[in-house]
Amino acid sequence: MNNFEDKIILVTGGTGSFGRYVVKRLLDTKVREIRVFSRDEKKQFDMRNKFSSDERITFMLGDIRDLNAVRKAMSGVNAVFHAAALKQVPHCEKFPEEAVMTNIIGANNVITSALDERVESVVCISTDKAVKPVNVMGLTKALQEKIVVNANQDPRNRGTRFVCVRYGNVLNSRGSVVPFFRSCLHRGRKLTITNPEMTRFMLTLKQAVELVIWAHDYAIGGETLVRRCPSARIIDIARAVCDIAEKPFEYTVIGTYPGEKVHEILISDEEQARCIERDNYFVIQPWKQQTYPTALAREYNSIDNLISFEETRSLIQQSDLESEGMEFEEGYFTR
Repeated sequence: MNNFEDKIILVTGGTGSFGRYVVKRLLDTKVREIRVFSRDEKKQFDMRNKFSSDERITFMLGDIRDLNAVRKAMSGVNAVFHAAALKQVPHCEKFPEEAVMTNIIGANNVITSALDERVESVVCISTDKAVKPVNVMGLTKALQEKIVVNANQDPRNRGTRFVCVRYGNVLNSRGSVVPFFRSCLHRGRKLTITNPEMTRFMLTLKQAVELVIWAHDYAIGGETLVRRCPSARIIDIARAVCDIAEKPFEYTVIGTYPGEKVHEILISDEEQARCIERDNYFVIQPWKQQTYPTALAREYNSIDNLISFEETRSLIQQSDLESEGMEFEEGYFTR
């Protein structure tokens, strides 16, 4: 965290769950300025009130699809955390052109602006749904990863490091499964589960932010970074949420949605051949390196990495403690 001293950091999608948490972490450093860029006026108002005592935060209203707005936000910036995205699978399935505009065109606007401003580093947040994608959200994020990694080879590049991080379900983040289940309990409804055998990777917001900061500090450019993390069955997550809330465990199986996977993959078979491990992170190199042995023998998927019900319950409680005071809203599940 010492690498942010006297730096200007831009967080796109900065009023989302990740944005709010990373801003909180950055305020513990000697950062000069944090620019929070998002299109949601209400969330900016709420976040401004929460952090009103710290003058190092600048709120900038704008859409990642608007190149001029992105360029304005990028002026004089040292590092970018690119979190702005459309991530709800059913909505992206229904409105694919909107997902393309935000997740691909928006990312390209970030790249163009970062190259023009000679930003030091850009960390782009991706998802396990980008690996062997079967839905529009995953397809757009997969292409986003490709254009971000390729930006390191852009002839306009004068030293900007572009890197991707990839992770699964972030506990207690907006649109994740735990707040969705809790909203069902709050309304007195049975939990709705598409497939009891479905599995998902899980990590806390703190772990997600640590991954992004590690990427900023240590990546040389072109890598895709993945944190080693556990996975759990949706049925165990649902049961743990009810157990913590001391509510009866009642649920209805409604069947899978269009574009929804039963199991997720964080590193594919093809990628494992160029994957090495550093600290608690997998580093997928943009090309095959012969210098180091590979870290995996096969793809890294959510069915082979399951934790028990008790471990799932403990991880949710850990996330609750880390997220205390962040005022995350109840809501939909991004699937």
